[in-house]
Amino acid sequence: MKNKKDNKKKDKKKTSDESTDEKITLENQETQDSAKLDPIDQKIKELEESNASLVAELQKLKADYANYQKRVPRQIQEAVGYKIEAFVKTLLPGIDNFEHALKTDDSHSVEDVLKGIKIVYDNFLEILKSNGVEQIKSTGEKFDPAQHSAMLQQADENKQDGIILEEYMSGYKFNDKVIRPSMVVVNKLDAQAKQETQEEAESDDQ
Repeated sequence: MKNKKDNKKKDKKKTSDESTDEKITLENQETQDSAKLDPIDQKIKELEESNASLVAELQKLKADYANYQKRVPRQIQEAVGYKIEAFVKTLLPGIDNFEHALKTDDSHSVEDVLKGIKIVYDNFLEILKSNGVEQIKSTGEKFDPAQHSAMLQQADENKQDGIILEEYMSGYKFNDKVIRPSMVVVNKLDAQAKQETQEEAESDDQ
């Protein structure tokens, strides 16, 4: 019985060794076949591998870009929302002041009411300025078509030609960019009056 068991073990080992030898032989054969590949076939194989790599990279880039297209609009919307929220918060004190002014009883004089309104107005201008918005200077300034819009022309011989005499509506600029020009009245002298005014100005300078 013992001999039979030993024989079976030997047969199994022999079969295992033969299987291992076959695997080694096949691997060697594949290596030899690969070495024997025609240079053109080898080049084709390399190109196919390179193409597969590029396709995989392209698919990855497409997926990243699709995610980017979804992400950026959301980020822009959030950033704009934060800006609007911050701006509204700066306006709230001005609105509070308006509410207080509207609750003023009859015991206050018209002068007191106007004074309160002036305070609220100045407060709003400061809020705008803190956010980069400023009023455009007009009255007494030289007319500038980039910042002013002439509603009317009048002749005042006591003022230089082209000087703004009056402002109908205030203009504003945001970070030095005009968002609304000032609506103004401009001094327009005839040729003779213009010459006389210019001479007076020159004599005053001397």
